[in-house]
Amino acid sequence: MAVGEDRRRKAWAERAQNRWVWVGFAMPGIIWLTLLFLVPFYTVLAIAGGQLNAIFQSPEPVWNPLHWTGANFTAVFHDLVGQGSFIGPIFVRTLVYVAVASVLSLLIAYPAAYFVTRFAGRRKLLFLALLIAPFWISYMMRMLAWIDLLQTDGYVNRALVDLHLVTQPIDWLGGKPVTVILGLVYGYIPYLILVLYAGLDRIDQRLIEAGRDLGLNGTRTFLRVTLPLSRQAILTGMLITVLPMMGDYFTNQLLSGASSTAMIGNVIDSQLNTSSQEAQGAALSLLLLAFLLVPMVYYVAKTRHASAEAF
Repeated sequence: MAVGEDRRRKAWAERAQNRWVWVGFAMPGIIWLTLLFLVPFYTVLAIAGGQLNAIFQSPEPVWNPLHWTGANFTAVFHDLVGQGSFIGPIFVRTLVYVAVASVLSLLIAYPAAYFVTRFAGRRKLLFLALLIAPFWISYMMRMLAWIDLLQTDGYVNRALVDLHLVTQPIDWLGGKPVTVILGLVYGYIPYLILVLYAGLDRIDQRLIEAGRDLGLNGTRTFLRVTLPLSRQAILTGMLITVLPMMGDYFTNQLLSGASSTAMIGNVIDSQLNTSSQEAQGAALSLLLLAFLLVPMVYYVAKTRHASAEAF
């Protein structure tokens, strides 16, 4: 009995020691998350739930949740769906832009990732490095490069005129939705390609060979085997792409700057830069976050379901 009791005590002590070791490993991440996410997030909540200083026309954060008010959320809600709302059409435009850009990104990224995974051979690492290369350049620099290309006397217009596809240069930077959509595609497609490559590369080749052995041709093998097995990668890549697109404001600001192509991120940026509207900007950003929680919860549920099926 004494020997068994000693063993239990030693096992309990080892588990307790291991628990504290892992807590120590997690502590830097917890501190980082607290300082750079939880504290700023609570500050946004305090500003959104606060009031406006009548003298200085600046927001007054309220740190006590019991004293928060919903006035700013009510004002934003009326701007979204109320009579004379101006944010509602911008929000719908953002959804359309993001939907079109995400579909175009998928149509471009999937073949690229599939080619690197299946046909690159020994040059796979080279192609993968070329696909990741845009990450090495800042987003702003890439957009500035596109500004030079899309100017009236830029290389894009020169090529179109030389090929006799257009008779005169096109004002791509004059508030065209297609420019903003293609800018979103160019800015975020590397994320999608990388995720799709990782998902396609993990597919067991024996499953594809089994489909061929059962008499399926290349197209039917792709549709019956490869595509279904890559659905989780597609879902992950689309989530990673769509979420930042919804809050993007920099692309439209650089490639268009026109109110006719403004996105919801531009509205939030404008309100946060206006002292009297900072609280409404904070409330609008929280409402956008709540809206984006829906696809995030759907992704978590689908991932859990896929994991359960795998086991």
